[in-house]
Amino acid sequence: MVGIILLLATQKTFPLTMLLYALLAVHAGILMVGGYYTYAEVPLFNWLRDSLDLSRNHYDRVGHFFQGFVPAILVRELLLRKSSLVAGGLLFGIVTCICLAFSAFYEMIEWWVALVNGEAASAFLGTQGDVWDTQWDMFLALIGAISSQLLLRRIHDQQLATLER
Repeated sequence: MVGIILLLATQKTFPLTMLLYALLAVHAGILMVGGYYTYAEVPLFNWLRDSLDLSRNHYDRVGHFFQGFVPAILVRELLLRKSSLVAGGLLFGIVTCICLAFSAFYEMIEWWVALVNGEAASAFLGTQGDVWDTQWDMFLALIGAISSQLLLRRIHDQQLATLER
């Protein structure tokens, strides 16, 4: 909700590209579904788990992939518009590092919640017995950040050029 208020408040003074608005909407939907059901209990992914004989509900993995995918375009847009950075390898690396830093910080928040709440934190953590859950989460954010920059770079650059006019 805070994000929607912020986007509405800055729409006239600092409009974003339509690509970014669309990605933010998709990401908000993913977060709301995960928050409503808890990430380990999203019904469609329970069905997939049972149908494909998987060891866990993988909706959490989708969420962490998008935790890199969407913020990468947000960070890219902010850096291209508000800094002296230009499109290229340095920007790509910085955007990727920022997304990884955010993912690692989120994992630390999960850890802190677990320390404070003890056993009650298992529903929040959603590790589902996977000792490598934290590493998978950060790896998927990395893959998401790299993927979005590779897949969406051209359309993002076109929309940024249009926005500047």
